[in-house]
Amino acid sequence: MASPVASHACTVYHYATILLIIYSSSLLSTQYDYIITGSGCAGLSLLHRMMQHSFFHDKQILVVDQSSKKTNDRTWCFWETNAGAFEEIIHHRWKQIDFFSDHFSARFDIAPYEYKMIRGIDFYNYVLDKAKQQSNIHFLYGDVQSLSNDAGKGKVTIEGRQYLANYIFNSIIFNTTIKVPPLGGGVSFYYFLQHFKGWLIKTPTNIFDERIATFMDFRISQQRGTSFVYVLPVAPNKALIEYTLFTEKVLEQYQYDDALEDYLKNYLKVFDYIIEEEEFGVIPMTNFPFSKGEGSIVNLGTAGGQTKASSGFTFRFIQKHTDVIIKALIQKKDPHIDTAFIQKRFAVYDNTLLNILHHKKLSGDKIFADLFKKNPPQRVLRFLDNETNLSEELKLMSTVPTAVFLPAAVRELFR
Repeated sequence: MASPVASHACTVYHYATILLIIYSSSLLSTQYDYIITGSGCAGLSLLHRMMQHSFFHDKQILVVDQSSKKTNDRTWCFWETNAGAFEEIIHHRWKQIDFFSDHFSARFDIAPYEYKMIRGIDFYNYVLDKAKQQSNIHFLYGDVQSLSNDAGKGKVTIEGRQYLANYIFNSIIFNTTIKVPPLGGGVSFYYFLQHFKGWLIKTPTNIFDERIATFMDFRISQQRGTSFVYVLPVAPNKALIEYTLFTEKVLEQYQYDDALEDYLKNYLKVFDYIIEEEEFGVIPMTNFPFSKGEGSIVNLGTAGGQTKASSGFTFRFIQKHTDVIIKALIQKKDPHIDTAFIQKRFAVYDNTLLNILHHKKLSGDKIFADLFKKNPPQRVLRFLDNETNLSEELKLMSTVPTAVFLPAAVRELFR
């Protein structure tokens, strides 16, 4: 039981925080050109691009979040062929990747791609430090209670106070956003979760090759569903080990810990280590149609449908989405970005994989093993980024079991 002194201190701190929010908000205007609700990957990626274009230098921008970003709460990994928007804060990069499964294993050179890692705290500090030097960018910490359209403006209510903007760019997933109806009764939304727990470990001796990343290791048990581990060495004695699953339910925390301990012991033969950092996350993998927003509200990130349904990959899709939004704003066009018709074929591919996983027609480890065994890794990476052409996609489709994929694809194409 907490002591009376400790309880009193917590109460004082709680009220002090509320007073600080009220005081800070009272100093702010209630009218802006743009409001960004949520300062995670999507919101700060958009803000970063705004700061790079002179068009936005005289625009008043408000960034809203529950609290400031002070911890390394996540890690983003992705692949690029060229220097990207956040090249200055790449924590590590790999030109070779390992793929392991009971069906097929190999090491690949992925040039011209590089597999890159950005730490969350580095990303937050990089964007926010720049933003705090701009007199037109303002910050407010508090709970976003509602978003709505009001007489041609976007309206956000924060701690009971209302703020207006020409556009509100929102990356917050409100509870009603992710209520996905179950399959059946004419409804055909699949809903999986990509959930993961990672340990950044440090060993007393040098045991990792920091030039090579384990992209996917499916040799672990698949009893819970599609499951794999990736190993990202950032130094000879340090690596991020992450246990990842594509299933419909999350696990108890001890089950992730047990799986990580088992992998370190039985696959990496690592027995002596300390855990320097932990991270845990849950990402929806679903063909549920997340709203792009309406009126003066534009949704970003997962809330705006920028998470790839079949893999959970988000970072690169956010970058491409925010690039197009910036171009639309500069050209004074609608920033609600519709998917180009030619790109909609990737939704069919995603739905097909979700169909197969849902109906347990084929295991995820076998699907990925076939893709990597029978295709150059660069083609697989382009496909996962929705950047292949039709010719490449036909080649990819020919490498997976036609008897399973074709009926599922036909069902998804014509439903």
